[in-house]
Amino acid sequence: MRMIDYTPQLHTAQAAARLAGAFLRERFHSVKTVDASEAHDIKLRLDKETQALIVARLQQDFPEYAVLGEEGDCGHDSAPAQWVVDPIDGTVNYFYGIPIFCVSIALQVAGQTVLGCVYDPMQNECFCAIRGGEAALNGRPLRVSARSAMAEAVVFIGHGTHDGSGAQGIARFAHISAQVKKIRILGSAALTLCYIAAGRFDAYIENRIHLWDFAAARVILEAAGGCLEYEPSSADGRTGSVIAWNGALPIHDALKMN
Repeated sequence: MRMIDYTPQLHTAQAAARLAGAFLRERFHSVKTVDASEAHDIKLRLDKETQALIVARLQQDFPEYAVLGEEGDCGHDSAPAQWVVDPIDGTVNYFYGIPIFCVSIALQVAGQTVLGCVYDPMQNECFCAIRGGEAALNGRPLRVSARSAMAEAVVFIGHGTHDGSGAQGIARFAHISAQVKKIRILGSAALTLCYIAAGRFDAYIENRIHLWDFAAARVILEAAGGCLEYEPSSADGRTGSVIAWNGALPIHDALKMN
């Protein structure tokens, strides 16, 4: 069976992500227009503008592909492939002037995510991978950490205020935090997963996450030697819970609560 080379598509994703990243970086210190404000989330006018910019760049090279995006979908069900786009992962950070956010672009073919690109414009860090290949950060190979003891781990834990787990989530947060070296919450799922791929973090646990939040970063993490388990909770499979780790930590044992 002939393997398909997705390098051209990855180059297009990188170009679109960097274009969008530059757009967001230029506007980082400007006044932002809020389109919608929820209890634990914000929708900015820039979310839609950035996605439009990304989609235009992607369709310049691959007009036949569909797009699944946080800010809306386009294309046909019969399209040969589908881009999965999160124009600003970390919108609340961006709105509050916290320079931790990214642009996330993945490509799915026949239901499988075949490549991912996550770009942090404030650090100029571009994480990329093609399924079956190596993960890279600005062209340098990435590898997850070898840490196998929870006591040495740096972990992200969703803690119940926004993931729907309530008191159970708070209890889980306390249970895990007592076992690890440090808890870190970036406010960006995609960057957190890429940080595991880079060996900066070791695990990520979240009860409520959307497909566009992690699709690209999952390819990068797995190409770097990490693991991710996703359990859908919605009929369309776009929302669910996730456990991601470096492959060495006993994360399932650590999550057990007596």
